Amino acid sequence: MIRVLIAVAAITMSLRAAAPAAEMKFYQLPPGSFPHDVAPAPDGAVWFSGQSQGFAGRFDPNTLAFDKNGMVWFTGQSGIYGRADPRTGRVDAWKAPKGPGPYGIAATPSGEIWYASLAGDHIAKIDTATGAVTAVEPPKPGVGPRRIWSDSKGVLWVSLWHAGAIGRYDPATKAWATYPMPQSKWGTYSIYVDDKDRVWATDWDANAIQRFDPKTGTYTTFPSDKKNANVRQMLGRPGEAWGGESGTDRLVVIRD
Repeated sequence: MIRVLIAVAAITMSLRAAAPAAEMKFYQLPPGSFPHDVAPAPDGAVWFSGQSQGFAGRFDPNTLAFDKNGMVWFTGQSGIYGRADPRTGRVDAWKAPKGPGPYGIAATPSGEIWYASLAGDHIAKIDTATGAVTAVEPPKPGVGPRRIWSDSKGVLWVSLWHAGAIGRYDPATKAWATYPMPQSKWGTYSIYVDDKDRVWATDWDANAIQRFDPKTGTYTTFPSDKKNANVRQMLGRPGEAWGGESGTDRLVVIRD
């Protein structure tokens, strides 16, 4: 069953003076919603998953990616990854090469599929024809790649949970670069790249959303006004970055 939820509160936060003009708002959900994933839709609505109560909400999916042929790819932390064909309903699944840990998954503009493995401490490219995996070691052992996203050029951005940093991996050159959080040494959870190729990441230790500009190498910090916001996933559309505060039962949007 799908329940339709509406906002009951909105709070605008002021940003530090050095930050560009932007608006940060919070939308309260019913207690116990525990929003995990959030997905802005083309019609202006925002869908989210209410993990603790097992529902999908529409506001006015868990980790999935679509390849160029329309196949749906997914991960399972128990140590699997797989695909589903929406046309036939067929599902194929494989064991991950390094066991438990597959977590975030994303498609590049060319249709390549990559996933990040937190417990397996690597990222990996999936051959969409055969399902075979090519694993890529992280910039340092033990950093814990959690989620992954592609920019418009096919360069991959990875949240490094244990390192408190964002990682940049270029498949063409096979080179890594690492950008530490402004103050945190751990807790970089979700990651999302917007239409301007700016990188958004959630910083659990600072209880904030961080926006990283690759052109300048600088961060802009958007703190939550409540403790333990715990944003686990972000998505967006032009001019908007959305996240689900699983710890406060709210959705958050930053508009700029």
